[in-house]
Amino acid sequence: MMKLKILHTNDVHSNFDNFARVATLIKQYKDEHTLILDGGDFADFKSIELQGTRGLAAIELLEAVGYDALTIGNNEMFNGVDTLERMASKSPFPFISNNLFKKDKTQINGVFKSVILNKNGLRILITGSSPNMVEFNDGIGIHMTDYKEAIVEEINRNAGDYDICILLSHVGTFADEPLAMEIPEIDIIISAHDHKLFSEAKVINNIIMNSAGNYGEHLGILELEIKDGEVKLLHSTTISSKDAEKDDHILALLKSNKEKAIEVLSQPLYPITQPLWHDVIEENPLTNLIADGLKDMLNCDIGLINSGICNAGIFQEMTKKKLIEVCPSPLNPTSFEIQGKYIKEALEQSLDVQVCLADGRGPGFRGRYVGRLHIAGAEIVHAGNFVRAIYVNEKLLEDETWYTVASSDYLQRGSGYESLANNRNEKYLAEEIKDVIRLYANKTDFIEKASINRWKETSKVGIAQ
Repeated sequence: MMKLKILHTNDVHSNFDNFARVATLIKQYKDEHTLILDGGDFADFKSIELQGTRGLAAIELLEAVGYDALTIGNNEMFNGVDTLERMASKSPFPFISNNLFKKDKTQINGVFKSVILNKNGLRILITGSSPNMVEFNDGIGIHMTDYKEAIVEEINRNAGDYDICILLSHVGTFADEPLAMEIPEIDIIISAHDHKLFSEAKVINNIIMNSAGNYGEHLGILELEIKDGEVKLLHSTTISSKDAEKDDHILALLKSNKEKAIEVLSQPLYPITQPLWHDVIEENPLTNLIADGLKDMLNCDIGLINSGICNAGIFQEMTKKKLIEVCPSPLNPTSFEIQGKYIKEALEQSLDVQVCLADGRGPGFRGRYVGRLHIAGAEIVHAGNFVRAIYVNEKLLEDETWYTVASSDYLQRGSGYESLANNRNEKYLAEEIKDVIRLYANKTDFIEKASINRWKETSKVGIAQ
């Protein structure tokens, strides 16, 4: 009979203040029977520390706490396969993914399909699955295979060499419950990706499954007993990190990496010739610049973006640090087709301050508010909260006509403005919205055009009858 304790995190998303608290809890709860695992999305590149060290700051933090393995989530991929390869190949603990490869279907350096760890004579097979990024795979430089087939393949490949099997799954709890029914050889699933918080582990088809929420707000704990290949759950919980003290060593590492990163990212890229101020509610040149840049980049009828994508303006000079601070969301330039009536509905909503100030939370969004819609290639005439007319390339917008729109994947999904979800033929670019700012804020004609307002009040203009 052997004991095993698993301490686990998932979807920390570079919330390092909380992680400093989790580190204290891990040190408090670990013993000689403990494995420390992460279910992916630890490294979110909204973080200055990660951008400035190309991900290595995350490795230092996990190593300092004594993590044994991590599976690769979508956020570990978002900075491209080169950054992922650099992180994985320099990590002293294994980066695991059984279904993630380079675009040419070769292995990513440093990434393992599975590993067998020995803990006090217990042989533990750990495999992990990553989520398929579908339309984004090419841009990131990756190829994905079927995760179910990959799990079975790893179990069969290692048959006879292990005592128990742990799956680190960054596919989502909705996918993990069927897995528990279909693949009985798995003993434990550490679940992630959809940010579910279990108060205690679930047992499905004798398979133990736990998930610790997100953002480093909780630590998952499983206490197990293994006898004759059978795994018995003695105790499970997820404990809040809210009241834990921050670990001094983690804080020191963060401080040191932040200093290094700021030095790298603060190098000026180019001067800003006119101030690109920003506001969540008022039409502003920074958000207009993004709309103009998107329209140009994706060659569409109009550009459309919400001001909540940014947190502040950019003045005097452009640096990578400012781009990360001002536009932290890893959202992608996206084109789609949509009928005029749905564009009009969204623009009219955008005149309502309460809509602009609504909570903007959604996949990939790192801002606070939804914000007002900004448009390129069009002019909107309105009276208060009522849209009187919309002109696209100087022609009246028609309700039933389909228009091509350059936007973000956030708005394409209908986040913040539901009517925009009524679209078709969506296409995504691998770049991020912050790249649109970087590229177009260096073009004098775009800077000048950004200060021209597209929203006109009837009290200030006449309307053609």
